[in-house]
Formats: sequence, C-alpha cells, structure tokens
Amino acid sequence: MNTLVVVYDLEANGRRIVSDALGDAAEAVYLTDLDDAARADALRNADALLARTTRELHQGEIALLKDVRLVQFINAGIDFVPLAEMPAGVLVATNGGAYAEPMAEHALAMALAGAKRLLVEHAALTRGEFNQFARNRMLAGGVCGILGFGGIGVATARLARGIGMRVHAINRRGMSEEQVDWMGTPDQLDALLDASDLLVICTPLTPTTLGMIGAQQLARMKDDAILVNVARGEIVDERALYERLVACPRFTACIDAWWIEPVRHGVFRMDQPFMTLPNVIGSPHNSAAAISGTGTVGLQRAIANIKRALAGVTPLYQVPPEDRMM
Repeated sequence: MNTLVVVYDLEANGRRIVSDALGDAAEAVYLTDLDDAARADALRNADALLARTTRELHQGEIALLKDVRLVQFINAGIDFVPLAEMPAGVLVATNGGAYAEPMAEHALAMALAGAKRLLVEHAALTRGEFNQFARNRMLAGGVCGILGFGGIGVATARLARGIGMRVHAINRRGMSEEQVDWMGTPDQLDALLDASDLLVICTPLTPTTLGMIGAQQLARMKDDAILVNVARGEIVDERALYERLVACPRFTACIDAWWIEPVRHGVFRMDQPFMTLPNVIGSPHNSAAAISGTGTVGLQRAIANIKRALAGVTPLYQVPPEDRMM
C-alpha cells in the first residue's frame, strides 16, 4: 500500500477527514507520533507528503524525500516556505483554490463596503452626521478585473457575475473553461487595469508577480476604481499604493493581504499609515478563516491532489522551480 506521511500534528477529527478522503489509496502515517528513527524510516519510504511548511521537518530529514512522488502543502500560498533544499525532481504542489469560496465572499464584501461607503458613513454617524444624500456606487454593469484566474479567481468571478458585473481576467495560459467577458495573459496587464472598475488580486506571489502593481500600473486605473488584495501584499508596491490613495481620494483600496504579517514574518507592520485614510478598508488576512468547514474542505482538496499523484495522474497546482521564492 502507498504511504502518505503527514508532517504536522492533526487532531482526531482531522485524522478522520484524512482517512475518509484517502480511502484505500494510501495509509496515513503521522510524524508527530514517531521517534527519530521511525520518522527517518517513514520519510525514506513515503510515497507522498502532506505539510504546512518544511520547517516542521528536523535537520537532515528533507534529504530523505528524494523518492517521494509529491510534497503537498495544505496552504494555498507557500511563498514563505523555504524550498531551496528540496531534492531535485521532487514535485511540489500548493493547495490552490482550497479556500476559494470564503475568500471570494470576503473580496466581494470588501468591494461592496467600499462602493457603498459603509465604513465612511458608519464613522460619520458616530459623529452625529446623517449623510443620507451622499452618493455611493453600484458595481452592477461595471468590470471586475481578476488578476490570477485560478480557484479563487474563478470563485470571485461567479460572485461578481451574480451581482451583474462583467468579468475580465488574466492567467498564464490566457484561457479558461470558466465564463468570462475577456481573457488575457500577464503581458496584457495594462488592458486589464484600464478596464477594471474593481480589481481583485488573487495571483500567487512569485518572482514574476513580486511588485507587479507599482506606481505606473496604479496610475492606469480609473480614479474611482476599487482594488482588493486577498493574495500577498508584496504583489503591490506599498508606498506607491499609499501615494495613489492620498492623491486620488475616490480610489479605494481593500487590503486583506499585508506586506509584513505575523504568520510569514513573525510580526505585523505597515510602513505607510493606511488606516488613517478614509478610502482604505483593512482586514487581518482572514479572508480564508470562515467557520463553515473550510478546514475540512482544505484537507479534502489536498488529499484529492495527493491521490492524483499516487494514481499516476499529474497533480494540480504544481510549483515549478522558477516560481519558488525561497
């Protein structure tokens, strides 16, 4: 029987989910249950690995993975995971799209809050101001631009179409089975920015997307556009975004993904005072933190990808060496 080695600790319910999802495709072995000798043996004989980060492995253990068929991460974004020591030829996959539905809801909620001036007028009401006739916006009829048309992008597109928006999107292939009004490739970013009333960033952070949205790109966007970032802060130039917001008060930024965050950097910090601006809506990168079973769905989708690899089918969401940040 194939062996799936789970690197991190899972409580009883999580182990039941893994067992049910695996069926008879593999036996799950949990490193946290083993002593050092048994850990080494398990890793040496693993057919697949499920991990949160390589930091959960002890010194020297990563070299034991040279024969593993897939290292599957439970997270959708692994730019903070050090992959430099991964044995050559080992396939690495993210859990792309695993948390797409709650993240899409979050992105749309932030965009609607910006369009309807909800936070601005809430603050005004606390000051005793009743701005009943202040104009807000409808998103229906506008263009929702989606930078990164994977699982999160597709889920966002479906919600955007549901409120009457047209969808323009970019991915590497310039094509998708999902319904869109316009589809492009990264070299057509300017066209996406020009058209977007709402721009949702959900592309992975890679050496190519690092700093992809800078001052020049922000200047192309409409003065009253709404930018929502649920991906990684580093995709957008922090200072350039702040300066755009100050110079153009009708422009709105909804920031869920920040530049310096506790999980990836051990601390939260912003180098620009975004939260002093009325045209900023912030959230603590909790777009995937819904309570309606996202942990279960995330595990199930990761296991489904592992089963693909074990069955000899190409796994989804592979991370090629050129996309690895570390």
